[in-house]
Amino acid sequence: MTKKTKSAPCLAFLGTGSEVGKSVLAAAMCRVLANRGLQVMPFKAQNMSNNSGVTPEGLEMGRAQIVQAEAAKTAPHVDMNPVLLKPAGDNGSQVVVMGKATGHQQAAQYYREKNALFKTAAAALDRLRTRCDAVIMEGAGSCAEVNLMDRDFVNLPMAEYADAPVVLVADIHKGGVFAQIIGTLQCLPQHFSDRIAGFMINRFRGDPNLFSDGLTWLEQKSRKSAFGVIPWFDHIRIEAEDAVSIEKSATTAGATVSGPAAAVVRLPRISNFTDFDPLDAAEGLSVHFMEQPGDLSHFSAIILPGTKNTRADLQWLHKTGWAQAIQAYHRNGGHVLGICGGYQILGKSVHDPDGLEGEPGNTHGLGLLPVETVLAAPKTTTLARFFWGETEGTGYEIHMGQTRSEQGTSLFHVTEQNSRACDFAEGCVSADNRVMGTYMHGLFDRPQILEKWLAHVGIHGVRVSGLQGPAARDLQYDLLAQHFEAHADIAALMACLGIKEKK
Repeated sequence: MTKKTKSAPCLAFLGTGSEVGKSVLAAAMCRVLANRGLQVMPFKAQNMSNNSGVTPEGLEMGRAQIVQAEAAKTAPHVDMNPVLLKPAGDNGSQVVVMGKATGHQQAAQYYREKNALFKTAAAALDRLRTRCDAVIMEGAGSCAEVNLMDRDFVNLPMAEYADAPVVLVADIHKGGVFAQIIGTLQCLPQHFSDRIAGFMINRFRGDPNLFSDGLTWLEQKSRKSAFGVIPWFDHIRIEAEDAVSIEKSATTAGATVSGPAAAVVRLPRISNFTDFDPLDAAEGLSVHFMEQPGDLSHFSAIILPGTKNTRADLQWLHKTGWAQAIQAYHRNGGHVLGICGGYQILGKSVHDPDGLEGEPGNTHGLGLLPVETVLAAPKTTTLARFFWGETEGTGYEIHMGQTRSEQGTSLFHVTEQNSRACDFAEGCVSADNRVMGTYMHGLFDRPQILEKWLAHVGIHGVRVSGLQGPAARDLQYDLLAQHFEAHADIAALMACLGIKEKK
């Protein structure tokens, strides 16, 4: 394949493994360049995540690249993430190509289409490079999985196609950072190893100066440049890419809960868990991701989040006792909210006549809302504006199928979808006003909506910042860039792009 002759330079952040922080560091580099007046765009050839979002055109892409686009001060576009895999448990993954779902595939079938997907991703990258001054690329997992090397088009093969220098990101918090870096280089064929310009040590605790002898050893042993040691931070909130982050903070069933609190059921196939970041940021409110049912009486509300496989997670709720626990919680006066798949779960049943999530069939819901869902293509992906009474909100929808109400009251009035005016009712609220369901992800991004919901479920004395959603995230990107610049060799990173740092 022939690349365009005049195109923006690229710099790739690849990892020694998963969850090493390459996504965040790529976002930081995007904001650093954007703050210097450069038009920069992020790119990840293939993402695997159930945490996705919607572009202004109404197309689906990974939230990590939406975050990076926001950091780059540009609108997200599916060229930034041309291939998205959304795992559905034992049933393989839903494959989203250029923002549109193309069906479910098992790994073997997906790998057979690698060449076509690589061409799609390469064409997307080519288009990006004609529209900007620089592209910051991100890899996936480890760039040195030797058993997958012939099928990998996200990491070094894509960097090679773009002729991009590579920054190898290692996580010292995981331990074994010397083996991470040297081992990765040893696993790579020489032409890929030569492409790595240097490395960055991420998530360092303590004084980075104390690691100077370690850096010297790594530079001598690897013959690569050290681009910086990035300390651990707790003062910056950047949306997490994968549910690993909430697995680490899951609340056990017997944990003590005090003060105003809400519980989010940690479904096995949870998606779009970043919906709850504004809740978690509310001062005086604790948010608990719970994997096992227990005493729910201390919580003012129980939330069922989105899921990539509604029927499978419904079966899990019944099997684990969660279904009975939520129903009892409601009978005792509790408030329940379902978002997207969680909304479908709260209804009377979920029908999958075409087997979109596995074997065709029907699954009984929790019966807390008078609705039924039929899963069917095409997939709905919209950016929306809505009203809850007199209060305006924004959100986005990503779901298969339709949910119909028998006699329930709608929750929201939608006035705009994908920048087009509309007029229809959305969601459902129970007759007792204590169970709500909606397809709106990003529901709490507007502080007025969050405050209204908190008051509705009886949570008082909680301080909600007036800065939520995109405005709040923008502030965090600047904090991230400041942290990154204080500890990274920005001039050297820019030199990799052929851009000279101004004094």
